[in-house]
Amino acid sequence: MLSILTLNIQATSRRRADALLSWLSGRPEQILLLTETSSGDGTAHLLDYFRRAGCQVHHPPLPGDRGTAMISRVPITVRPDITAGLSIPGRAVAATVHTDPPVTVLGVYVPSSDRAKAKVERKRAFVASLVTVIGDLTASERAHLVLGGDYNVIPRDHQPTYPGVWLPFEYDLFDALTAAELTDVHDHLAPGAQQHSWFGRAGNGYRFDYLHVGTALRDRLRSGSYLQEPREQRLTDHAAVTLDLDLKVHTLDVRPIPPVVEPATLF
Repeated sequence: MLSILTLNIQATSRRRADALLSWLSGRPEQILLLTETSSGDGTAHLLDYFRRAGCQVHHPPLPGDRGTAMISRVPITVRPDITAGLSIPGRAVAATVHTDPPVTVLGVYVPSSDRAKAKVERKRAFVASLVTVIGDLTASERAHLVLGGDYNVIPRDHQPTYPGVWLPFEYDLFDALTAAELTDVHDHLAPGAQQHSWFGRAGNGYRFDYLHVGTALRDRLRSGSYLQEPREQRLTDHAAVTLDLDLKVHTLDVRPIPPVVEPATLF
């Protein structure tokens, strides 16, 4: 079984990283896609911990910006050829997982934006380049693709709808994923059940975090969940998203990570 988890770690501080490590190290998923990573001490501490444990870790450098990291307890081959086509390559990480058949995993952290023109255009360019990158994959690789991360957009049928908040190109991302025959894992396993992975100060819920799979993986889906514990325990301000695929996989020799006892804090 191949299991994957994605979680926005909110550019973790050094102190909060210990609490995140305690939670993440206890999870069974073999691949962790972490979004909103940073070049700070917290992200570095977290990733170094998993490296020393024997995991494969890939975190493209992106000084002064937020990015994405992949931690793998199974053998992978990093695929910079895929992320090179993005407008901000460091906002994503891609790898081929040595399953049978092989699976390509692409984790992304789509830029957020208010309505400032520069931020809107930055987000628009990234979304457009992501759609192009997915479209440029071979049919077979796209069919065996897992796409996940913090998309920073909501679909048209999201509840609440938040009319007037989102621009057409943001909704169009989901149309493009559907056209590429990528399936929203949650919608496939629990159709009609609205989930939220982030909440605003007024308590408004948004589903920003997702996992999608290609056509060859749809029938191999065994489970998928939104996990609210990271948000409820104040490890970060996002929920995690998981999936399990019925695929044969070999694990790396990962050493147990000692328990961490420092208390969690958002500061």
